[in-house]
Amino acid sequence: MTLGTMAVDHEIRIDYDKLRRDRLAKTREQMQKDKLGALLVYDPDNVRYITSTKLGEWVTNKLARYCLLPLTGDPILFEVGSAIRTKKMYCPWIKDIRPSKSDMRGTMPSQPAADKSIGEIAAILKDLHLEKEPVGVDYLTVPLMKAFQKYGLNIVDGQETMLNAQVIKTREEIQVLEIAAAMVDAAYWDVVNFIHPGVRENEVVALMRQRLFELGAENVHNVNVITGNRSHPHPHDFSDRIIRPGDMIFIDVVNDFNGYKTCYYRTFVCGKPTERQKRVYKKAYDWLYSAIEKVKPGVSTAEIAACWPDYQELNYESEYEAFALELGHGVGISHWAKPIITRGYSFDYPEELQENMHIAFETYYGEGEDGARIEEQLVVTRDGYRIITKFPCEELISCW
Repeated sequence: MTLGTMAVDHEIRIDYDKLRRDRLAKTREQMQKDKLGALLVYDPDNVRYITSTKLGEWVTNKLARYCLLPLTGDPILFEVGSAIRTKKMYCPWIKDIRPSKSDMRGTMPSQPAADKSIGEIAAILKDLHLEKEPVGVDYLTVPLMKAFQKYGLNIVDGQETMLNAQVIKTREEIQVLEIAAAMVDAAYWDVVNFIHPGVRENEVVALMRQRLFELGAENVHNVNVITGNRSHPHPHDFSDRIIRPGDMIFIDVVNDFNGYKTCYYRTFVCGKPTERQKRVYKKAYDWLYSAIEKVKPGVSTAEIAACWPDYQELNYESEYEAFALELGHGVGISHWAKPIITRGYSFDYPEELQENMHIAFETYYGEGEDGARIEEQLVVTRDGYRIITKFPCEELISCW
């Protein structure tokens, strides 16, 4: 595949028309399996998966846009205000676009707005003779729940339907994911050449965000930079801490290229690593690759989770407290997707790995003030796996 980010006339690159068709087909197939008459989705990732449309990040937490997908009809996109006209101009694959009547998560008069929007949904379903069929819904607020009850709709879990529709990636989805990862490869090279005493964590964040946007990122959902005595225990954020000689540094990047995300950790040291730092890093690396080496179709997530330490070895009080330190999770148009691999759930609720799943594996270990976090993204292949995160991690890399 080519890693070109732009469409050109002289090469076949990502076939976005096929990407759109396949996502809609996969959603319908899962609806049939789940015996749904329709899907009503509010999650921006789910709306995008079905309609291949987006709006700015300002709408993400407002439930401002939604989409109704009847099993036997075309998607209906409920768009915000004047954006309707732009979608009609530039998104010809969506035939039916109507004004959203969302309560904007309660900032509008919530019950009247919910009644109005769900009343419209109920009328559409009645016209399609689907008013008695199960309707899968991914997000549910109290005003929406009351409106569903008012109109007598049979509401069921639609989030599981969407997660299951997305779990196996198409060739085009894998291409987009690999480009997103290649952008982070480049940003990590900048980091290695930038880190020195006196640099602050938030300056590293700014550097990486700039590089990712220069390379064509649609959005950078987070860059977490964690250094020195902040690296153990893992705080999952960044600060304005000044990096000093001898500090360990680990970084997490959730980049977004055409809607598809990364989850990509690397660890470095500012200067020459100590023996303890080498030991901390090797432990995290060995845990990571002991799990990765088991990956192939048919393997259980319980077998993967068994490669990782339990909460007691990590010096925590329960698996809930140690959650997300040793982890596997699907990544696609959603940053967090199926399958999930964790000691807290995988033993009791195992899932089977399948070809063309795309999963991020991440491990962590800390001693004293030193912590290391490493992560690889991989595609499950016919007889194993292929790693798409390419920045070296076989040994702890020194910067400066």
